[in-house]
Amino acid sequence: MKNHLRMALIYCMGQCLFACRQSPSQEILTYSTSALQKPVEILVDRWGVPHIYAENEHDLFFSQGYYAAKDRLFQFEIWRRQATGTVAEILGPRELKRDIGTRLFQFRGDMEEEMKHYHPNGVEIISAYVEGVNAYIQEAMKTPEDLPLEFQLLGIQPQPWTPEIVISRHQGLLGNIQQELDVGRAVAILGADKVKQLLWFHPGDPALQLDSPIYQPLLFEDILELYNAYRKPIRFQPEDLVDPRMQSAPLAELGVEPSVDFLNGEVLHDDRTAIGSNNWLISGEKTKNGHPIMANDPHRTLAAPSLRYISHLSAPGWNVIGGGEPEIPGISIGHNEVGAWGLTVFRTDAEDLYVYQLHPQDPNKYKYKGKWERMTLIRDTIAVKGGEMQYVTHKYTRHGPVVYEDPDLQAACAVRCGWLEIGGSPYLASLRMDQATDFESFREACNYSHIPGENMIWADTTGKLGWQAVGIAPIRNNFSGMVPVPGDGRYEWEGYLEIKERPHLEDMPEGFFSTANQHVTPSDYPHTNALGFSWSDPFRGDRLKEVLSSRENWNLKASAALQTDYYAIPARILIPMIQDVELEGELEGKAYELLQTWDYVLDREDKAAALYVGFEKALNTHISDKLIPKEARAYIPYLQLSRVIECLQDPDAFEFPGGEAGIQEVLQKSFSAAVAETEQRLGDNIDNWVYGQLDYKHVVIKHPLTLAVNDSLKKLLDVGPAPRGGYGQTVGNTSYNDNQTHGATFRVHIDVGDWDASLAANSPGQGGDPNGSHYRDLFDMWVQDQYFPLVYSRSAVERWTVRRIKLVP
Repeated sequence: MKNHLRMALIYCMGQCLFACRQSPSQEILTYSTSALQKPVEILVDRWGVPHIYAENEHDLFFSQGYYAAKDRLFQFEIWRRQATGTVAEILGPRELKRDIGTRLFQFRGDMEEEMKHYHPNGVEIISAYVEGVNAYIQEAMKTPEDLPLEFQLLGIQPQPWTPEIVISRHQGLLGNIQQELDVGRAVAILGADKVKQLLWFHPGDPALQLDSPIYQPLLFEDILELYNAYRKPIRFQPEDLVDPRMQSAPLAELGVEPSVDFLNGEVLHDDRTAIGSNNWLISGEKTKNGHPIMANDPHRTLAAPSLRYISHLSAPGWNVIGGGEPEIPGISIGHNEVGAWGLTVFRTDAEDLYVYQLHPQDPNKYKYKGKWERMTLIRDTIAVKGGEMQYVTHKYTRHGPVVYEDPDLQAACAVRCGWLEIGGSPYLASLRMDQATDFESFREACNYSHIPGENMIWADTTGKLGWQAVGIAPIRNNFSGMVPVPGDGRYEWEGYLEIKERPHLEDMPEGFFSTANQHVTPSDYPHTNALGFSWSDPFRGDRLKEVLSSRENWNLKASAALQTDYYAIPARILIPMIQDVELEGELEGKAYELLQTWDYVLDREDKAAALYVGFEKALNTHISDKLIPKEARAYIPYLQLSRVIECLQDPDAFEFPGGEAGIQEVLQKSFSAAVAETEQRLGDNIDNWVYGQLDYKHVVIKHPLTLAVNDSLKKLLDVGPAPRGGYGQTVGNTSYNDNQTHGATFRVHIDVGDWDASLAANSPGQGGDPNGSHYRDLFDMWVQDQYFPLVYSRSAVERWTVRRIKLVP
């Protein structure tokens, strides 16, 4: 039996497989590789962060690829298969459409031009990185029985990389095409005016009318099936495992429908407008040591291993540390010797859905400006496990990939994607940022950052602070981009706005600047035709401003406390609205008193927090039920919280049934429903209504194989549970789901005056091997809202080194 399978069976019998503590003595390892030009040292600190010291650029990025692959080999292989459209090769016919979608949306431009976009030496950097990945794969394959557990469970082996894998767009935050289609569907049902009343569009007033050539019933077909298949995460199933002893029960027996969008077995609450990140700058005039602070906590789906990976790259011309995605060279969030930078999503609409009239005799032709144009056809073959080779034809219009065809209607749909242009690979333009020497050079580097749309912030050793919005931004002069449009030539992008012309700021008289995915563009910004209309609620951003403006003498400890702040501004608005509710029974009376004396902090130990979250959800449900017609619920499932509050404050503007009296009735029902639900879940003893617990707010970070493996292996692969605080509208955003499904597993606070004082977190750990010592060692620290030192100077790194790796030519 393979070594890792044997180890897994030992684990199933209850024996520990990995050391939970590092040995205080250093472990020295040496590897030889002919690909290096000079020796390289990798010092791994006690938190699993590799500090890579090379004598030239090639060896630096070779070593980054080598060590990242060593730490996250299975994650690398899954990335490779998603990027190349070869998932069906190991998982069979159910993944065929994913692979078709991947190939359909593959970047097909000039690879040399593409790589040079990210850095003048982009070809050399990306190639060196790929060489490093392949060098480690080659080394690992010398003893395939020692491959990480996941390879043994699935019966697969890692395959070589190419630069095309690095520049894949499959995992990026790409656009709003599903929202665009859903808005179009809602408009077809309700009309544009009603949809505008329900959805919270701003700034400006987007045109939502559907153009008459569009046959509206077409919109209700599964137009984006291939796009969505390409974008969704892989969900492994029991039959994917080679050893039946390791398999879970069939998903049907567990009550799990694989076609439903689950995150690790839990149905997701659709809170896409609440998913969010935070970043802020604090001027040296407001800090205790007189130097700026930069803080950032980018939010993404929680996963084991973590999406983010921290590393330190040092070579002539490079000395940068921070976080990024392990499969991408460079550092996307962090600092060099001069400045620090971070990011949050700046909502950018770089996608549009076009609908075409097809030629009645030739379905490969579509009408454009009164003439018939021929689609570009690319033939392809896809291997499928357990089946025959599949032959497919990818079709493209002048706008982009064709995702749907209806021969009976003689219609087709294509997606235009700004991210398929040169430079659309997420975060790779960070390579230029890593060498920025001041805010102007940082802004110049930002000018190459096409994907995703981000709020990039900067603070440097001169005290300079800056903000630059980035992302490829189509200019739409005669349509909003919020509904599908005909592809007949009347709705075209007028190019892209230069990124440096996107919103930016240098002067910060308040002494701070913050973003939280809310609308932060100044009201006098001139290029509104290149702005989106959908933003997160303002509550996290308002809380940041409230706290940042309320004190002086900031230090990293205070900044870290703000990053995990669980104060809920919506609660401060909503709780006073229930002062006149009628109370039924002793329990409602106690619950009412609990809320009225509450401090609005959703702490994990709090008792009112559980009741409040139930109240807010019930309130949203009842208001949405009143305002959203049933026939449109699939496309507008709920109202954004800002809209709910606006309705409560001005029901007549929303034509709310019953006006003020109707609002009072909804408040009453929502409060009573919240009390009843909390009692049902946690009992009638209010002392047991603790928010952070397994029966309410908690976190289990789950591995992609969690639905496939038996319970014993789940304990090895999954991390948790642990109690949590917060929810989807607190600065410490822990999602609306009871099990925290997304959030900031990577966090950083950078002291521009003392780099070694900087703080970081990365949960559950830096490593990707479930049997490794760094797979879950940072989880407890993260759960407790704590941090570790992000050391930078060579002397500080040496003090914390536990493993010393030498790569020699």
